[in-house]
Amino acid sequence: MHAALTPSPLPLRGRGAIRRALGTSLALRPWVAPRPRSGRGEGVRGFTLIELVVTLALVGLMALVAVPLYEVTAVRMKEAELRTALRQIRTALDAYKDAADAGKVQKDPSDSGYPPSLKVLVEGVDAAQTAATAGLSGSTNLSSTNLNSNTSGDPPSKLMFLRQVPRDPFTPDPSVPAEEQWDTRAYGSPPSDPQPGKDVYDVMSKSTGVGSNGIPYKSW
Repeated sequence: MHAALTPSPLPLRGRGAIRRALGTSLALRPWVAPRPRSGRGEGVRGFTLIELVVTLALVGLMALVAVPLYEVTAVRMKEAELRTALRQIRTALDAYKDAADAGKVQKDPSDSGYPPSLKVLVEGVDAAQTAATAGLSGSTNLSSTNLNSNTSGDPPSKLMFLRQVPRDPFTPDPSVPAEEQWDTRAYGSPPSDPQPGKDVYDVMSKSTGVGSNGIPYKSW
C-alpha cells in the first residue's frame, strides 16, 4: 500500500522569509482613498425645479399674509394716536371753559366761554384780575380741568392749557400747522352739520376714511 502524501511543513526559515516579504510589500504600498462612485444619485446634489417652485410659492404666500397684517397694525396705531389727540384737545377746551366760567378768563357776556381758536390754548390768555383770581398769580399752566397757581407775588399773567396742539395722524399734508389740521365746530352748531364759528367747541379729523370700528374718523 502506498502511504498518503502529506505536505511537508515549511521550514522555520521559509515561514519567516514569507512573513517578512508580505510585511515589506504591505508597508511599501501607499494608501489610496477610495474614490466616490459617480453613479446616479451619488455625490453633490442640487435643488430640483419642483423644489424651487414650491419654495417660491411658500415665500409668496407668507408675503401675502404679512403685508395686510402690517397695514392693519399701522392703521390701528394711527387710530390710537387720533384718540389720544382728540382727548387732549377736548380736555383743554373744557379746561378753558371752566376757567372762563370761574371768571379767570376775560370774556364778554355774549361769549360761550370756549376759546376763539386752538392756537390760544398754546399761546395762553391773559388771566382776569377779579375776585375769583385774586389768589392766582404768575404764569399758570392748566392740565386737565385743574388750575395750578403760582403765588410768587407777581401780578396775574397768562393761563395756558396745552404745551402744543396735537397733530392729526391721518392728515394728508404733515407740513400744515397742527392747529390747521383739524376741523372745528362752533358752540351751538348741531353735531349733524358741524360748522366753524367765532369759538371752538369741538374738533374733528379732516380724514374722509372710516375707522376699523366702522365709524368715520370725522365722527370720533
